[in-house]
Amino acid sequence: MIDVETLPARVVRIAFLALWLVISLFPLYWIVVTSFKVPGDIYSYPLAYWPEEFSVVNYVSLFEKSQFGRYVVNSLVVATAAATVATLISLLSAYVLARFEFRSKTAILMAFLVTQMIPAFIALGPLYLLMVQLKLVDTHLGLILVYIAVCIPFCTIMLRGFFANIPDALEEAAMIDGCSRLGALFRVIVPVMKPGIVAAFIFNFVNCWNELFLSVTLMNKDANKTIPTALNGFISSFNIDWGSMSAAAVLTILPTMVLFALASRYIVQGLTAGAVKG
Repeated sequence: MIDVETLPARVVRIAFLALWLVISLFPLYWIVVTSFKVPGDIYSYPLAYWPEEFSVVNYVSLFEKSQFGRYVVNSLVVATAAATVATLISLLSAYVLARFEFRSKTAILMAFLVTQMIPAFIALGPLYLLMVQLKLVDTHLGLILVYIAVCIPFCTIMLRGFFANIPDALEEAAMIDGCSRLGALFRVIVPVMKPGIVAAFIFNFVNCWNELFLSVTLMNKDANKTIPTALNGFISSFNIDWGSMSAAAVLTILPTMVLFALASRYIVQGLTAGAVKG
């Protein structure tokens, strides 16, 4: 039986959510549609919300005019390496912050939180000078190290919540059976924390995959650029190549969409498991 009193509220809520969904998805829809338009239709007036004829000329032009395949490989290498190392380091640091009590624990947690409030571009100047002195400018190693440092604070706070939701008795039982503390961590706790670790890795990977400011600052050679830096290159002083940029944006979004689709179960479990008061 329908509750007549709550029906107007339901209609308003559903209408609002539907409107919000359309507003949220329209930019993605417009990028996809633009990528399949021929160059002449992109600038036509009035605007066409559906291509008169579908064409892959923008995708072909993307690979002909730029080293887009190279940019994809660069982004995969940098994002995967940075996300993997940052997740491993954060796992160990989160374990220490969750399981041990020491004098500077609160100060470390506050420092991690404060770093999330500071815009990244503020540190671009000093960071660039540091990378110059270390001779790591225009190298993937330098960019990976910077991304690791950027990802660790948030990832540590995130994983600390997961550890707080796992009882100490699990690792204590493993240690009684002969495991060392590290053995108990990797043999007993890590398998239980698998959803949380996957969620943390995905967040790190996506952040590194989409990051622009640091990549633009540290990468100058075209062969070393990542995808966000390459996308920025389609904007010149007098023209914007909307067709190629839209095609590149679609190809850039696809890996993250596939990653979230394959690991959505782990992400939901991980975020739910970490939602505890630490």
